[in-house]
Amino acid sequence: MSGPNGEILRSQHRAMATLFELMVADEDGAFAAGALHAAFEEIDRLEQDFSRYLPNSDVSRINNLQPDQAVRVSADTFECLRLGMQYYEETGGTFDVATGALKDCWVGRDRSLLSPSAEEIERARTRSGMFRLELDEGHMTVRVRGPAPLIDLGAIGKGFAVDRAAELLREWGVGSAFVHGGTSSVYAFGDHPGNVGWPVTLSNPAQPSEVLEKVRLKDQGLGGSGITQGRHIIDPRIAAPVASRRASWVLSQSATRSDALSTACMIMTHEEIAGLVAGSGELRAIIVEERPPAVLRFGPWGAV
Repeated sequence: MSGPNGEILRSQHRAMATLFELMVADEDGAFAAGALHAAFEEIDRLEQDFSRYLPNSDVSRINNLQPDQAVRVSADTFECLRLGMQYYEETGGTFDVATGALKDCWVGRDRSLLSPSAEEIERARTRSGMFRLELDEGHMTVRVRGPAPLIDLGAIGKGFAVDRAAELLREWGVGSAFVHGGTSSVYAFGDHPGNVGWPVTLSNPAQPSEVLEKVRLKDQGLGGSGITQGRHIIDPRIAAPVASRRASWVLSQSATRSDALSTACMIMTHEEIAGLVAGSGELRAIIVEERPPAVLRFGPWGAV
């Protein structure tokens, strides 16, 4: 996924194990720099809550709960988990942030594919699944049902951070911006100078010279998932990594939703994706199959 070119103020910041980039158009330099700094501070703050590798984060505290215990979390962590539960239900369980144990079972820290035994997979299954979580909005608590599943917000956290950064820029009065996290989670609002919206190009990872779509994002999010950096996407229905799909993209009204559903589209059948897109009225999806090679589009991409 490649972003726009133009005379705009841009800044980069490393967080959440990726590189975030913010682009702001038609703003005073000093003002825009202050807004960008505040947005990056917001992303850093979210990482402190979301990272499963920081011992005092909200996610680590959930992962370390004893059976049937509960813990109070921040409003942002609760909202991210609430949205995760919403997408879990919407996708029939194919999007599931509580598969960290299965991911650890199958994927090494360097994203190499491991060869777990049947016993190891079954043990990981006992600590997997969002159905093991109980969210209490009134008390901002998360309770685990039985052993605590391992939460990993990698498939939704960047999109959530992108949306929050864009929201903060708007609160500062920025009229036009393009925000992306690791090129896989994007949100844009306003117009790039000389264009309607912000131009983005989607290329086939199997053949990078092949352009699949050129879109203009305006008050929209775009999320991409794939196996270019390793088979790290777990299909919770079979408790194993995705094997036959190379990439997917989803366009929606938020980066959070696009981020999550692009992961689900790496797992769902063609019929399930078609139903998801048709039932929403605002989603569009593209998938790239590896075996046999194919590119499939869902929704009216030509109208974007």
